[in-house]
Amino acid sequence: MAMIDGLRFDERGLIPAIVQQHDTGEVLMMAWMTAETLVETLDRGETVFWSRSRDERWHKGATSGNVQRVVEVVADCDQDTLLVKVDQQGSGACHTGARTCFHEPVTR
Repeated sequence: MAMIDGLRFDERGLIPAIVQQHDTGEVLMMAWMTAETLVETLDRGETVFWSRSRDERWHKGATSGNVQRVVEVVADCDQDTLLVKVDQQGSGACHTGARTCFHEPVTR
C-alpha cells in the first residue's frame, strides 16, 4: 500500500492523475494533484485537482454537476503517477462536454 508521504511529487509539488471509469476501463481525463488535493479527494470521495493555469484547487464537477465519485486510488510502481478509478456522474469528464478528454485523433 502506498502512503501519501511515499509518493513522488515533482518540483512544483504535483503528481499526474489519470482518471478512469472504474467499470469499463475508459480513460476519462488526466489532471494534476497536490498532496493536499489528494487528501481532500480521499476524504471527500470525489475528485479534487490542482489547476496549473489558474494556480488553485478545483473540485471536479462543482459547477457542472459532472462529479467523479472515487472508487479507488492507486499509485504506479514508481509512485510518481496516480490512477484514480471513478464513477463518472453526469454527461462527461471533459470541460468541452465530451464524455472523455481523449477524443482528438492525432494524424501525421
